[in-house]
Amino acid sequence: MSLVKLESSDEKVFEIEKEIACMSVTIKNMIEDIGESDSPIPLPNVTSTILEKVLDYCRHHHQHPSPQGDDKKDEKRLDDIPPYDRDFCKVDQPTLFELILAANYLDIKPLLDVTCKTVANMIRGKTPEEIRKIFNIKNDFTPEEEEQIRKENEWCEDKGGN
Repeated sequence: MSLVKLESSDEKVFEIEKEIACMSVTIKNMIEDIGESDSPIPLPNVTSTILEKVLDYCRHHHQHPSPQGDDKKDEKRLDDIPPYDRDFCKVDQPTLFELILAANYLDIKPLLDVTCKTVANMIRGKTPEEIRKIFNIKNDFTPEEEEQIRKENEWCEDKGGN
């Protein structure tokens, strides 16, 4: 079992099993490109705090792999987050968004999926005003512009019918 060194943006070095590190397509490609090395692989877009969480996620899923079905129809479901992943994503918003960015940068699709599903669940069924409040987004539309947009998009409003 060979180890790989990863260096976060704040210069903290983590040693992890190569097999676990390669759950990240980005890291896997870097290892393939540069070969085995004692030098740490720099990850300039990921802080040590987030990298530590990402590595915890990867370790857990390496030890407890999810059953891989060929069924792609469930990929878009939002209510199928496993308990570990649900708990893993119970973090403050800035951390959740940093995890999304890290998962995207490191190309760890299962982590990206679960973090994005978590955000999707946060906004499901919410009004635009509620979503703005949740994410602290300033409304820069005038009431007239907002009304115009509502009229233009009436067709997509859920009126409670079937």
